[in-house]
Amino acid sequence: MSALPLHTLALAKINLGLFVGPIRADGRHELTTVMQSISLADELTLSAAPNPDAGGDVVVCPGLGDPPPPPAENLAAAALAAFRTATGWDAPPLQLHIVKRVPVAAGLGGGSGDAAAALRLAAAASGLGDRALLDEIARTLGADVPAQVRPGRWLARGAGEELQALPDPIVPLGVLVLPAASPLSTTNVYAQADHMGLARERAELEGAHRALADALADGSPLPPAGLLRNDLEDAARSLCPEIDAALLEARATNADMVLVSGSGPTVLGLYAGSRGPARARAATRSLAERVPVPLAAEALPCQA
Repeated sequence: MSALPLHTLALAKINLGLFVGPIRADGRHELTTVMQSISLADELTLSAAPNPDAGGDVVVCPGLGDPPPPPAENLAAAALAAFRTATGWDAPPLQLHIVKRVPVAAGLGGGSGDAAAALRLAAAASGLGDRALLDEIARTLGADVPAQVRPGRWLARGAGEELQALPDPIVPLGVLVLPAASPLSTTNVYAQADHMGLARERAELEGAHRALADALADGSPLPPAGLLRNDLEDAARSLCPEIDAALLEARATNADMVLVSGSGPTVLGLYAGSRGPARARAATRSLAERVPVPLAAEALPCQA
């Protein structure tokens, strides 16, 4: 148990390959993907609620509206509520303050990262809940949350809840992040992918899973180009035409690989090697007049 206030970072994630399969009985899609944490992060602080009679935990996120979205639309609030239910923790009302730096509804796992960080903070504050319980709660919150309970590099399958740890990249990986002016709903992108018939057969997912595991077993910063693809990219582009311009901007920086992040609309430029992070920073400078402004980040090793 730790004294309040407590602080942590909620790291964004990128997908180094995203293969989408059929819809499961629970309404989620089967998938195979590599989730890689990057240095772009939100800052979270858990403290006692200023008003002890608030009637429950409060999430404060300046810039995203006041009051913040209700728990049904706020994964961090849902995470705190789920943690209390699972552990029986009856501490007085808490306030979770989030400084947002990860673009929202952008395919970077911003809300999922906040939820995972909220679980870590609640466990530290209460002294309750081991890693297995946090993983169990995370699986109920969304496909991207389990891999962000302990950020790093994960090979995910199922709907994102079946995780296999991968070695950290042995050389740096710089990331150019090109946000879009408008967000994209993950639900809408998956629905569009279904409408376009983009889903793969389960056998294809299994093959992609084995190939990604083999390709990254030695700590390679990136999988081969044939595996570094995003099955949701065409669906996202059809819903958000500005993605096409962003892809051209990223390619003009001579990135090693360019792709849409997750369900979009964020576009990524990837730069592997000892100068990878420096190349990503140089790319942001070359696009300094762009709106929204470009961001530079790098892949991070496992956060124990």
